[in-house]
Amino acid sequence: MEYTVFALVIYVALIVLLYVLQRSMLYHPDQTIPDPVALGVPEMTALRIPTEDGLELLAWWRAPRDPISPVLLIIHGNAGNIGDRAHKVRDYLDEGYGVLLLSYRYNARTGGDPSEAHLFADARTAIMFLRQEGVPDDRIVLFGESLGSGIAVAMAAEFPVGALVLEAPYSSMPDMAQHHYWYAPSRWLVRDKFDSMSRISKVSAPILVIHGEADTLIPPKFGRRLFDAAPEPK
Repeated sequence: MEYTVFALVIYVALIVLLYVLQRSMLYHPDQTIPDPVALGVPEMTALRIPTEDGLELLAWWRAPRDPISPVLLIIHGNAGNIGDRAHKVRDYLDEGYGVLLLSYRYNARTGGDPSEAHLFADARTAIMFLRQEGVPDDRIVLFGESLGSGIAVAMAAEFPVGALVLEAPYSSMPDMAQHHYWYAPSRWLVRDKFDSMSRISKVSAPILVIHGEADTLIPPKFGRRLFDAAPEPK
């Protein structure tokens, strides 16, 4: 009996710990301020984009060579910094596309705290910046990578963008939590849900989903689930 009570106490303590520490497990701040020249994209300009709540998001920007060319808004994963994605945009820059690489408020010494609402606000800030630069909504391509896929889906459901690209997407964060922490009622503990499944049907733009079969962090079944729920064309 005592052993059972002790085991139950340990289990409850573990669940409490998962709940309390979840944001530090999900978000991995990186205060590096990378240099576009040193990372092979010298044509990109590093700038700070002000948010409505008084922060200044680090971003790299290169306008399209031609006003009718697509402009990619890159919304990256939970770890690393925008410099780690320089290789992803090299070909697009060479083709003359516009590119905006956005850093989150919890990176690059910006001083903000991570949350689903805050990251959505950061993405809206980036879209407003592109509009101010004269980019029409239908020329914006939202490119969401990993964690960023949930943000990209939310923005594509909210704004009439030209296309949506999802690299290693997931159906929702509760699904992901339950997969990795199967021994706890994890889906009920998640605060930042990034529920792409509930939003994907609202996307009117063409959708491209890319996922690797060997992905163990975000298993392909979650990307397939989201793809199956997505409207055409996809």
